[in-house]
Amino acid sequence: MIVPDSINIFNDMVDKAGAFTPVFGQDSAMDLKPADLPDDIDALKAMVRSERARNAEGAVLIAHLQLLIEKMRREKFGPRAERTCRLLDQLELQLEEACAAATEDELAAEQAAAKSTTPIAAHERKRPVKKPLPAHLPRERVVVPGPTACSCCGSTHLAKLGEDVTETLEVIPRQWKVIQTVREKFTCRDCETISQPPAPFHAIPRGAAGPNLLAMVLFEKFGQHQPLNRQAERYAREGVEIPLSTLAGHVGSCCFALTPLFTRIEAHVLAAGRLHGDDTTVPVLAKGGCDTGRCWVYVRDDQPFGGTAPPAALFYYSRDRAGEHPRTHLATYAGILQADAYSGYGKLYDPARQPGAVTEALCWAHSRRKLFELADIAASARRRSRSKAVSPISPLALEGVRRIDALFEIERDINGKSAEERLAVRQQLSKPLADDLHVWMTENRAKLANHNPVAKAMDYMLKRWSGFTRFLEDGRIDLSNNAAERALRGIALGRKSWLFAGSDRGGQRAAVMYSLIGTAKLNDVDPQAWLADVLARIADYPINKIDDLLPWNWKAQRQEQENAA
Repeated sequence: MIVPDSINIFNDMVDKAGAFTPVFGQDSAMDLKPADLPDDIDALKAMVRSERARNAEGAVLIAHLQLLIEKMRREKFGPRAERTCRLLDQLELQLEEACAAATEDELAAEQAAAKSTTPIAAHERKRPVKKPLPAHLPRERVVVPGPTACSCCGSTHLAKLGEDVTETLEVIPRQWKVIQTVREKFTCRDCETISQPPAPFHAIPRGAAGPNLLAMVLFEKFGQHQPLNRQAERYAREGVEIPLSTLAGHVGSCCFALTPLFTRIEAHVLAAGRLHGDDTTVPVLAKGGCDTGRCWVYVRDDQPFGGTAPPAALFYYSRDRAGEHPRTHLATYAGILQADAYSGYGKLYDPARQPGAVTEALCWAHSRRKLFELADIAASARRRSRSKAVSPISPLALEGVRRIDALFEIERDINGKSAEERLAVRQQLSKPLADDLHVWMTENRAKLANHNPVAKAMDYMLKRWSGFTRFLEDGRIDLSNNAAERALRGIALGRKSWLFAGSDRGGQRAAVMYSLIGTAKLNDVDPQAWLADVLARIADYPINKIDDLLPWNWKAQRQEQENAA
């Protein structure tokens, strides 16, 4: 039986739904006649953004009603199956994304209107050497009372000889507090004018959340991959109940506020002479199930060839893996792209491309992996112990892996050196090995049938040999694309936590936050501390000095302050 409280809540929501109808009615910009539309472009943009905000608000209400209906069904009929629990999680995530999108659209509409002029056997193992606890942490001394008499003779004439100190790492449980900002009013005794200091800027408009709380929510969701519904449950256990819709609104507001930093990171990454590129799958909630979206990453890391530019990661989201997406991402780029042999990159390498052809540099780690899978003795032993089918170990694949490993050994010795030094060593040591590998692979490939797995692994390299040997022509190129794969590793882990993205808008928001958090990590910056400081300052920070808040500049400023102190 449905309890009365649920009925009352549902009736209230239905009333709100009825009251919401006029948003799409006569007051909507879509009902205006062409002759009534303003000629001012800024005014038209403001109207479109306003209409988008209205539609997003409607989506929030629909998602909220769907979630409430399903909860009422579950309350009436009882828990039916695990599928119902999953459905509720999906609906909560859908509501979360809708709320965040609505808040983001609302802020965008306000910004556009302001511009308009028109109204994340026993064996003892070897243990690592124990590292000392961080020196920067505060120390609390707990002194164990010493003996008052000798344990041997009973004498009380004791003298302190020294002390042994054992350090234990402890954590203080999270503490919540409410900060009251008081603005006192004063009146003039002479003219009776009332004076009061202006209200301080908040991290987000109309928000009652401080920058540290906002940074924690963002980092937990996008850095630690904890969905907002789980965060809300944890906060409630700590005595602070924050509605899911409120947290979602905070996420949308923060993403909107941090967009200028994403734009600057985007410009920095695409100005590189060499990029690492890769993509991974992202399940996206869709009607009746899930679609498979893609998350793309482009990493700028000049440190392997001695570059001084700070590293950064740029993420994008798309609904599918069509080749048009990387072409759009890299529309203005004409440098080196280190990636796999995905055919969608093909048109980027066209010599007639404008503003210039992208230089293809393929990843040796991908090609080695194809051979290694056919030569992995340990994996075969594990499969045999589980009584599973075992493929025979290929001597050719084993030899191919050994030859490729010789190239990687040379790379380890020249990592971090200048591009000129790397190129000189490669011409002297790597080129003869690569030439021998090509001859050996060509001779042995001719002896194999086309369906042979080793032949397919060899063809993967032989058909693209110029792309694989590009590192012998440019010292900036790495032998592998591991930088991009490392950047995507967090998303692969996150899929086990959040299972799917709530919508395309949610995927796009995630890409922005992954870019910010990933770039902070690449620069050895604590993402949560950085986000907290940025959110506290960005509301009234001059837009022409926004580069000061980029992770590498922020880190340099902090180090200067610590040195000065």
